[in-house]
Amino acid sequence: MTKVININDRGTLTLPKEMRRRLGVSRNAQVVAEETDEGILLRPGVTFPVELYSDERLAEFRRNNEESLAKYRFKKK
Repeated sequence: MTKVININDRGTLTLPKEMRRRLGVSRNAQVVAEETDEGILLRPGVTFPVELYSDERLAEFRRNNEESLAKYRFKKK
């Protein structure tokens, strides 16, 4: 499917409803825009949040896990 899409003053473009439905792109979805030799390639995209943990945060996780395990073992007996 080929469509002509206008870009507004803010640089926003709207994909036609039929195209969004066929590609599985819903409201507030993300699209990856890639510059290629042929032009701009748009494709559905997804991102995953990544958290990098400090040594202090890892130690906190360990403490919480050990405390939870101790409570669980106590209840089982």
